[in-house]
Amino acid sequence: MTLDHTVRLRFGDKSRAAETHTNLSAVRLDGPVLWIAGDETATVERLVADNPDAPTEFGAETTYRLGDFISLPGTDIEEEADVEGLARTGRFLWAIGSHSLRRKQIKDRHEGEKALRRLARIEGQENRQILVRLPIADVDGLPTPVREIEIDGERHLAAALGGKDDLRHLLRKDDHLAPFLPIPGKDNGLDIEGIAVSGDRVYLGLRGPVLRGWAFVLELRPYIDPDEPDRLRLHEFDDGFTYRKHVLKLDGLGVRDLCPDGEDLLILAGPTMDLDGPVRVYRWHGACRSEQPTIVRGDLISRVLELTFGEGDDHAEGLSNYGDGRLLIVYDSPAAVRLTEDDAVIADVVRLPS
Repeated sequence: MTLDHTVRLRFGDKSRAAETHTNLSAVRLDGPVLWIAGDETATVERLVADNPDAPTEFGAETTYRLGDFISLPGTDIEEEADVEGLARTGRFLWAIGSHSLRRKQIKDRHEGEKALRRLARIEGQENRQILVRLPIADVDGLPTPVREIEIDGERHLAAALGGKDDLRHLLRKDDHLAPFLPIPGKDNGLDIEGIAVSGDRVYLGLRGPVLRGWAFVLELRPYIDPDEPDRLRLHEFDDGFTYRKHVLKLDGLGVRDLCPDGEDLLILAGPTMDLDGPVRVYRWHGACRSEQPTIVRGDLISRVLELTFGEGDDHAEGLSNYGDGRLLIVYDSPAAVRLTEDDAVIADVVRLPS
């Protein structure tokens, strides 16, 4: 990894109390701001650069609750959505939930049968099953989510995928992925951890499952239901399916995040299970062209960066283009050295090889 420099991310009291700053899962640079998400809330955070030309810090945090813009599937809008990916394109910000189940953890205080009972418990949260598109307006010189916006005389509302197009519902008969729907994400079950948008295509990266070393990326073509303008639906591909699967050779790793880079997709990859590294960035060459093969290997995939990782900490979870051939990397469970005495969190800016 070629570290170019670091930047400080400064969160407000509420986000620190919710431990968002130590559970970062997604990031996207958008001019003078960073969009950030943690995996323990149902919110998206906006941080503003101290110097848009050469930022050393992003702060002045504003929190946006997803439930203020769309109807979340869960009954509690505060229940976590496990937002694992953000994308920014045109006048919209996209967010994806993990769609995963989770297994209860054994904690230090648990022993014997009680510990085993916890380890047998699997639960889901409806708010994790979201794909959201939020309109973005310029408010006081800063990109800001709004409930609706007019573009070229056409009204656009905040919208979400749901109903019969819900992804877990769509995948229930899939030959490869259906068997993994009842399995928790950290056990190699279904776990979406990245999103990229190019034109009318949305790409979703799966941390799991990984099958015999092959990782999955799903391709969708969402559109707005004209009868329900707050609802996303999915176009069919030529084969009649509303999603397309791509399987990629990533050395046995799963997808942790996706980021467009011209016609390519940059892929942050790491272990699908709950364990440490390796963590790498791959380039999927020409991924955003209109047609891509189902089997992605050979010259279509190249490894471009090896990232550092810790033992039980410093898990790279989000990446964003940072301009001038650089990437911004944010970390879940940051190492102690990343937490400053004045309550900021350190993120890395790394340089892509030329």
